[in-house]
Amino acid sequence: MPRFTEETFNNWRMPPSTSEQDKLDNSLRLVREAIREDPVLSKKSIEIFAQGSYANDTNVRLNSDIDVNVRLSDTVFTHVPNGETSEDYGYKDSSYSFATFKSEVQSALIRKFGVGNITRNDKCITVKESPTRVVTDVVPTFKYNRHDSRTTLHVGAKFITDKGIPVICYPLQHIENGKAKNARTQKRFKRVTRLYRRIRYKMIDDKVAVSDNITSFLLECLVWNVPDRIFNNDDTWTERLRQSIIYLFENTKEDSQCSDWGEVSELLYLFSGNRKWSRADVNKYLVQMWNYLQF
Repeated sequence: MPRFTEETFNNWRMPPSTSEQDKLDNSLRLVREAIREDPVLSKKSIEIFAQGSYANDTNVRLNSDIDVNVRLSDTVFTHVPNGETSEDYGYKDSSYSFATFKSEVQSALIRKFGVGNITRNDKCITVKESPTRVVTDVVPTFKYNRHDSRTTLHVGAKFITDKGIPVICYPLQHIENGKAKNARTQKRFKRVTRLYRRIRYKMIDDKVAVSDNITSFLLECLVWNVPDRIFNNDDTWTERLRQSIIYLFENTKEDSQCSDWGEVSELLYLFSGNRKWSRADVNKYLVQMWNYLQF
């Protein structure tokens, strides 16, 4: 007999409460104010937008925080096809470094929230929670223009960690693709994603040895790769969970079965490059998840 009832799954699929949502919205507003009120950054061309589970509407109750991308457009990182240079595409070198930009964003946040509420991390700058806001990870980035050819441009974001590691992401494409799949699946894609996230939190609470490599972002990408028919053909959350786990488990047994799987943006492969997780990590976790749910 399954560990959890259909009623429990029906509750877990829901987004945060109204009060939590208000704190999330307020957190984004305050970061926007911090950048726009700063005497240095207010003069630059900067886009400020939410990314991650809040922006993608896959965050869950009682585990809500927010990631905010502060993306500079004045200076860009670029990628061009082999044999060509950035100058061929009209770009010029800039003396303004990413490290300088991150430090300026940090200074703006300190000015807004106070030094005691700000922690600089390798990848982001964290604003502590308060009665009116949630934990907020602010990610300074440069615009990233990826030219696959003379006529194909994908615009993303890129930053350099304090340890010197480059990170590329496509948060706005992720948001749009997620909305499209959610529409195709009668809003079930995001609801099942919340179930996966909520179950992971519950497993950790119950002392299941879940690998740190199994991130919330990874779970959303895995659910993204589940065919739409599994969301649309089954009638209960229990069965949608069962069938999605079966699909993911069967298709992560070998590298060749999932080598072409992408992130939700479909602009980066899920199991290629310098990833925190591996295909084997995923397959092992799916067994843990199945056994924990007592399916």
